[in-house]
Amino acid sequence: MKLKEKDNKITFYEFSDFRYHLQTDKRLSKNTIAAYLSDLELYGKFLVEYQGISDIVNVTEDQINRYIASLKRADFSKQTISRKIIAIKEFHKFLFSEKISDADPAKFIDLPKPSKPLPVVLSKEEIATMIDSIETDTPLGLRNKAMMETLYASGLRISELTNLTLYDIHLMEKYITVIGKGNKERRVPLGDMAVLALRNYIEKGRPFLSKKHGNTLFYNYQGNPISRQALYKYIVKLAADNGIMKEISPHTIRHSFATHLLEGGTDLRIVQELLGHEDISTTQIYTHIDRMRLKDMYEHTHPLALKNKKEGD
Repeated sequence: MKLKEKDNKITFYEFSDFRYHLQTDKRLSKNTIAAYLSDLELYGKFLVEYQGISDIVNVTEDQINRYIASLKRADFSKQTISRKIIAIKEFHKFLFSEKISDADPAKFIDLPKPSKPLPVVLSKEEIATMIDSIETDTPLGLRNKAMMETLYASGLRISELTNLTLYDIHLMEKYITVIGKGNKERRVPLGDMAVLALRNYIEKGRPFLSKKHGNTLFYNYQGNPISRQALYKYIVKLAADNGIMKEISPHTIRHSFATHLLEGGTDLRIVQELLGHEDISTTQIYTHIDRMRLKDMYEHTHPLALKNKKEGD
């Protein structure tokens, strides 16, 4: 299939066959088809001008990868690059299936991995506001205070907190034993506020909730172990009641715990151990959050940054 130039655009002979394939076999929308064909014109232009290709059947996987590298250098978004790669893959797959090409050079080309959005983090002030707002004049209030203090002091997953038993709590030594993912056990230290909240709950609140006298640490008002869903809903409500409109997730307190430790200078390896991450790359996301928060803080407080902002207004 020869490449040809018309009106400063590089297109392909028999392009109409591919368009028909997209319409009838793939059932794509007109806008998607137009985008694919436009993407392929840009692809063809690159092949002709930079790779010396005059016949599409001569394209190699290496040349496709060079084109993708050029897209990255041009600072296209991952979403746009993915669409362009999909168009290329569909085109070469079509050529191979129609026996126009002897091979499919795009078969093993991978799409860019989508960027994971950075997790939402509460500020220290927002955490303090939430915890301080909890009334402790009832057994449930004592429980809620103990749960929130423990979550923030330890960075536990919600499921890890709800699975705690009395035997996991070591208030004299100020640590808790946690069974995490993969049934792996770890010890997590507790701060004085969490120790105090847990002691008050165990002594004054838990006896009124633990109707079955089991070993579970946290019970609901019916005397059953509190569920992950109930705890998550409580955290969302507590944030909303305190005017915090951020999009809370089950891991928000855990994310905040890790970020605040790194802001305070804690080594990444220690944070990894406290969180129970097997791979440190999982923990490294918090360094990105920390850098973004530092940048934001700089832009809002440094005299030069403020001066430049005013000059730009």
